[in-house]
Amino acid sequence: MDSQPQQGARRAARKRFVDGVLLFDKPAGVSSNGALQRVRRLYQAERAGHTGTLDPFATGLLPIAFGEATKFSTGLLEADKTYLATIRLGVRTSTGDPEGSVLEQRPVQVDQAGIENALARFVGRIEQIPPMHSALKHEGRPLYDYARKGEQIDRKPRAITIHSIELVEWPGHTVTVRVRCSKGTYIRVLAEDIGAVLGCGAHLSALRRLAVGEFDIGAAHDFEKLEGLESAVRDACLLPVDALITGLPRVDLDEQASARLLEGRTVLAGHQLESGLAGTTLRAYAANGAFLGLVLHAGAGEVRPQRLMKAPLAVRIDDPTRGG
Repeated sequence: MDSQPQQGARRAARKRFVDGVLLFDKPAGVSSNGALQRVRRLYQAERAGHTGTLDPFATGLLPIAFGEATKFSTGLLEADKTYLATIRLGVRTSTGDPEGSVLEQRPVQVDQAGIENALARFVGRIEQIPPMHSALKHEGRPLYDYARKGEQIDRKPRAITIHSIELVEWPGHTVTVRVRCSKGTYIRVLAEDIGAVLGCGAHLSALRRLAVGEFDIGAAHDFEKLEGLESAVRDACLLPVDALITGLPRVDLDEQASARLLEGRTVLAGHQLESGLAGTTLRAYAANGAFLGLVLHAGAGEVRPQRLMKAPLAVRIDDPTRGG
């Protein structure tokens, strides 16, 4: 009678406090949350979260934050993204991607110059209307709930930035482009809009995310590789927690200041603080190099805690013996 509670207790006991960042190469056919849970089970991690959703049909870079790293992952949600997008000309679908039903087929009469001219129209700051098949909320419900019932909801255009679109190849009715864009960009909508400009319609037939901020797919690990590794080697695939915030200015604190900071106090950082940085967020480190968390430059040589590591974990997290 007690076997199920005992099994549940054993499963709970197997969970570990894992801290760090995994650059994961998500396969097609699995949702971002499904990929997260699969990797989390592999690491037996107590806590984990991904940093930006990919549709199930899409592949590519899905950074996963474990443990304390989840506190510092917001920046990746705000970061620019780079995609390799395959656009099928002449076919429109209900979802704008390969998962929808075909709505319309048109003849395709385009040349390379016409394609490149169409792409150029979308470079810069533009507006997009979010698709109905998206997780954006309307009156507390995601838009895809309405779409599945055949309902249409008015959506306001949103400003995004397309930094660049590069034509990679153009075999027949399929166009492959490399897109670097701001957060909130729907590549499905971009594909449909390009098809509309070309006059033949289009949908996004494949998508691979190549980069998130400074993180690149070349450093990512797939599940099959991770599954075949010894636990210690697998842990060595994790980047340290502060890999998420390397773009922020750094401040180093002595032992006393570090201890007071971890107690939630404002501390004196001394002459190393530039007055011009007052009001900005900094990444703070202890004298032994351990990452302490984020602090606010409060002026007058002081820093104020903003988002900190757990004190008992501070030294362990960034121990140089951990792989990365």
